[in-house]
Amino acid sequence: MPTTAELAKLQQLETVLEPCRYISDLLGGEKFVSCSVVLPALCHLSRVMESSEDDPAYMVTFKQTFRTDMEKRKDKTNIAWLRVATALDPRFKDLKCLSRPDRAEVWHSITALLRGERPAQPEQPAMSESPKKRLALMVAPESSSDEEEDCIETCVERYKAEPTIALEDCPQQWWSKHEGSHSKMAGLAHKYLATPATSVPCERFFSLSGHVVQKKRAALSSDNVNRLVCLSNWLSAKK
Repeated sequence: MPTTAELAKLQQLETVLEPCRYISDLLGGEKFVSCSVVLPALCHLSRVMESSEDDPAYMVTFKQTFRTDMEKRKDKTNIAWLRVATALDPRFKDLKCLSRPDRAEVWHSITALLRGERPAQPEQPAMSESPKKRLALMVAPESSSDEEEDCIETCVERYKAEPTIALEDCPQQWWSKHEGSHSKMAGLAHKYLATPATSVPCERFFSLSGHVVQKKRAALSSDNVNRLVCLSNWLSAKK
């Protein structure tokens, strides 16, 4: 049995780890946008795990170990994707979870992504041109590519100027409502925000399927498995 002192330590650790439980539930959800929450959540955890002068020695050691392990795991994630997803979420587009140089780099990346999604221009068949026509081409106005480049940068700046929304609001709904004024960025935003933060939703689905069909799974067709899972969901909803 743990001693009274050990129980007190465990209670303090439980209090410190409470944000971890909340963030785990948040990132493992499937009914809301989660990909853009990863970096703000990790930033919040990093602040929570900062040592203070009032912390006992064991708590300082725990927090330092926690932050070191979290940084190692963070390096293994797709940071570039997560940064773009965070910027395209109107709740976190101020990018306070990143340093100022990293913020500028993210917006440059988004501009490059929008530039890469432009429809390719059809190639014109080669035709013999007269000397007068070639001379006229030399003094022709600037190509439309320069105008498109300015338009993309203007779209990004216009989105950056939009006010942030409340944490309780849905970013996908925001983009659906503002798709008319941000048509160039809306498709990119839907693509990035639709990505789940973790594989938990998929694992949850397959775990449910295995629990429903049990030992008969090898003798059931895929259609019957889908029906059984659907019926199981209905029964759970009625309860």
